[in-house]
Amino acid sequence: MKEPIVNVGIMFEEVINFEFHGEYCCESTGATLTGLHTASFKEGKILYDNQLFDVLVFEPTNYNTDCVELKDVVIGINFHWERKENQQFKGGLKLIVENGKLTAINQIGVESYLTSVISSEMSATSSPELLRAHAVISRSWLLAQIEKNKSLEETSLYQSTFRTDDELIKWYDREDHTLFDVCADDHCQRYQGIIRQNDAVALAIEATRGLILEYDGKICDARFSKSCGGVTEKFENCWEPVAHDYLTVLRDTPEENDFEDLTDEATAEKWIRTDPPAFCNTHDKEVLSQVLNDYDQETTDFYRWKVTYAQQELSALITKRSGIDFGEIIDLIPVERGTSGRLIKLKIVGTKRTMTIGKELEIRKYLSTSHLYSSAFVVDKSGNGSVPESFTLTGAGWGHGVGLCQIGAAVMSSKGYPYDKILLHYFKGADLVKRY
Repeated sequence: MKEPIVNVGIMFEEVINFEFHGEYCCESTGATLTGLHTASFKEGKILYDNQLFDVLVFEPTNYNTDCVELKDVVIGINFHWERKENQQFKGGLKLIVENGKLTAINQIGVESYLTSVISSEMSATSSPELLRAHAVISRSWLLAQIEKNKSLEETSLYQSTFRTDDELIKWYDREDHTLFDVCADDHCQRYQGIIRQNDAVALAIEATRGLILEYDGKICDARFSKSCGGVTEKFENCWEPVAHDYLTVLRDTPEENDFEDLTDEATAEKWIRTDPPAFCNTHDKEVLSQVLNDYDQETTDFYRWKVTYAQQELSALITKRSGIDFGEIIDLIPVERGTSGRLIKLKIVGTKRTMTIGKELEIRKYLSTSHLYSSAFVVDKSGNGSVPESFTLTGAGWGHGVGLCQIGAAVMSSKGYPYDKILLHYFKGADLVKRY
């Protein structure tokens, strides 16, 4: 197997400004280009250089030295730290029309892509073993998604939304992208170009080149999140109802099987309200700085956290985020929890509407202006009347909790665990295999 090329969706705008640092050739016109350029959406096509195109592809003359800079790329889409920045990319640039806008796609080799991903997902100054572990899971996840894309193209039966009058179950995954392999934001893997790369990351990529996780002869869909909160979640509780034996429940401690049944409401509540030991239960700033980039460090509480909403604030938030007018919020009732205590289904009871929602990311979207840290939370109401005056959510973890826990892995690395032991802690029964 040769190193694959990956198509990464970077930005989606009506007007895209870009600058070539070095010489690029436009496949549609044959022109050799440098400097600043602008493309815009017009009449269902791409307006560029006073001409209309369906697709534009620009290839660098020298892949090692040339790069393209995209202006005002939005990062952290819908998160509390959302912002814009200029980003530079090696490889080719492809512009297409999608949903009434232009999509800028970076076409690049998997290993070069990963060099940026590892630096974007965590600090490039992380320990070598942590960087190697993340290189393997990011490579595995990417190649698994490319394979999944091919299977999705062959079927029209796939669904990710199930709706009735009183229930909405939805998850967000690869089927959201059909014209490229992966996006560059947290929806897939953070990919922010060459700015944050350094030699340590390049060495980690080279040391693990072509190395992936396999289970039963198939590439592992190697998921990861910031903090599992002490116990990992099963894949099927966050995405499609397909069980992966290597993405199962375990305690984020050396005693991996020392966990309670957090699908039980009383047990989950006790777990979430306490502060049990775990690899990811740390306040060590040196360790955390390996995993959290500057904007991630704006979040200080993640293993256990708390947020309070006044009645008016919560009802307005849920209406805005869901598009449904629930009226005043009477209650938030846990319906079903997963193995980490994360809510899979939550019933929202309002004065105008009652509805059960899921899965975990949909719950997190309804209850935050960006994304709630996780869906592993319990609810306390205050006020003497039939309509509560405020709601306090006490929660555990940051992210979906499936697969590798990034903060837990950073702590394991600091304790001397090699990268293969870190990987096999989080992906039970998997094998490390060199694909190319």
